[in-house]
Amino acid sequence: MQPVVLAGGSGSRLWPKSRVALPKQFLSLTSNNSMLQDTLTRLDGTKAASPIVICNDAHRFLVAEQLRQQDCQHGGIILEPVGRNTAPAIALAALHAMKSDPEAVLLVLAADHLIQDQNAFHAAIEKAYALALQGRLVTFGIVPDQPHTGYGYIKSGDALDTGFNVSEFVEKPDLATATEYVKSGQYFWNSGMFMFKAATYIAELAKFAPEILDVCEKAIATETPDLDFIRVDADIFSQSPDDSIDYAVMEKTELAAMVSLDAGWSDVGSWSSLWETAANKDENGNATVGDVLLTDVNNSYINAEERLVAAVGVDDLVIVETKDAVLVANKSKVQDIKTIVSQLKQQKRPEFEFHREVYRPWGKYDSIDNGERFQVKRITVKPGEKLSVQMHHHRAEHWIVVSGTANVTIDETVTMLTENQSIYIPIGAVHALENPGKIPLELIEVQSGSYLGEDDIVRFSDRYGRAPEAKK
Repeated sequence: MQPVVLAGGSGSRLWPKSRVALPKQFLSLTSNNSMLQDTLTRLDGTKAASPIVICNDAHRFLVAEQLRQQDCQHGGIILEPVGRNTAPAIALAALHAMKSDPEAVLLVLAADHLIQDQNAFHAAIEKAYALALQGRLVTFGIVPDQPHTGYGYIKSGDALDTGFNVSEFVEKPDLATATEYVKSGQYFWNSGMFMFKAATYIAELAKFAPEILDVCEKAIATETPDLDFIRVDADIFSQSPDDSIDYAVMEKTELAAMVSLDAGWSDVGSWSSLWETAANKDENGNATVGDVLLTDVNNSYINAEERLVAAVGVDDLVIVETKDAVLVANKSKVQDIKTIVSQLKQQKRPEFEFHREVYRPWGKYDSIDNGERFQVKRITVKPGEKLSVQMHHHRAEHWIVVSGTANVTIDETVTMLTENQSIYIPIGAVHALENPGKIPLELIEVQSGSYLGEDDIVRFSDRYGRAPEAKK
C-alpha cells in the first residue's frame, strides 16, 4: 500500500493561525505534532510503504523538516509548481508510483484531517484495500453524527464484500436536506480520502479527463530530483485543467465504491470544528489553548499563542491570539473569516501571507520591532546550516550573538563569534552567516537604512537551490 499525502492548500478559514506561508497542515492544532505529522504517524501499524507527499513548491522545506522531525522516510516529495486541485495532483503521484511498481495501490490522504480512533481507521483501510485489489475506486464515507451543511455527501448503494457501491455523490445540502440524509442512514460525509490501484485511476482518468492525464504524463516525464524533492515541468503542468478527483473521475466512473468510517473524523475546516472536536472542554463548554482566564464564559474557543487572553461574560465566541493579530468571531459566523482574509489580500497586508515568525530552510526569524529606518529580528539558525551568500544595497546590519556559535563571512574575512559578541555588516558588503555548532544559533539582527524590504537581497550562492529572487 502506497500512501499519498496531499499537503497543498491554504486553510484560510483558520486565519490568523493558518496563513499562506504556513497553512494549517503544518500547524499543531489538534496535538503536539503538526497535522501533517499526525497524518503520517497515523499509518503506524499498517502495511504502508514510505509515503509520497505532494505539496506546493513554497512549502517544500516545511515538509522536509517535519518529515525529518518524525524520522519519516518518504517515497518522494513531489512539488506542484501551481495548484491545480486534487485530480492532477493524484495523477502525478500515481504516475510516479507506477514507475517503480506498476501494481501500486494508493491510499490518498489529506494532510490536514483529524482522525481520533486510529484502530477504526486501520480497520477501514483493510476493507478498502480488499476492494481496491478488485479494481474498485474506493472512497471513505464518514458516518455522520449530525446534519452538517459544510460537507458533501455520498449515498450508499448495494452492499459489497467489505463496503458498498456508490449510488450518488451529493453537493453540500441545506439543513433540512442534511437532516433527512442523516435520518435515512444511507448518506455519509464525503471525506476526500481514497484507495485504488494507481493503474485503475489512470485508466479512468483517461476515460473521463484525458486532458488532465495528458498534461500530467508530459509534466512528469522529465521529473528532476532537487535535494529531497521531485520537480515536474512547470510550464506543462500549469496547462492542466483545475479539477477535483470527485468531479473529474469519482462522479462519473462505474467503479466507485465506499467503505464507511466511524473514527472521530473532522476536516478541521473552521475554528468551530476545533471547538466541536476538543476533548478538554471545561464544565461550561469552553475549549482553551495557552494562557487563558475566563469568568462567566460559555461554549467558546479561546487560543492564546503569545499573551494572556482574558474573557468576561461572553458566550459562543472564537478568540484566537497570535504575535501579530487577534481574531474575535461568533462561533456561528466563522465561515465568514475568509472575507477578512480577502481584505488582507486586497490591502496587500503582510498578515495575509506571513506570521511575524517566518520559517526558512536554515531556521527562522521573528520580526520583533521596526520603525522608520530600522528593523529588529531574532534569528535562529539550525546546527550545521548556512544562510545564502548575499549583499544589500540599502541597509547595514548589526548581529549580536545571544547563544551558540556563528561563523560570519564579510567579503573575504571570516570571523567566529560566540555569546555576547557582535559584528557590523556595512551596506554593499558580501556576507554570509553559518552555524558550525551542535546547538541552535540565536542572534539579534538590527537593520538600519533607507529601505528594509526582504527583496533587497542580491544572492550569490545558496545551498538550498533557491532562486535569486527568493526571500532571505
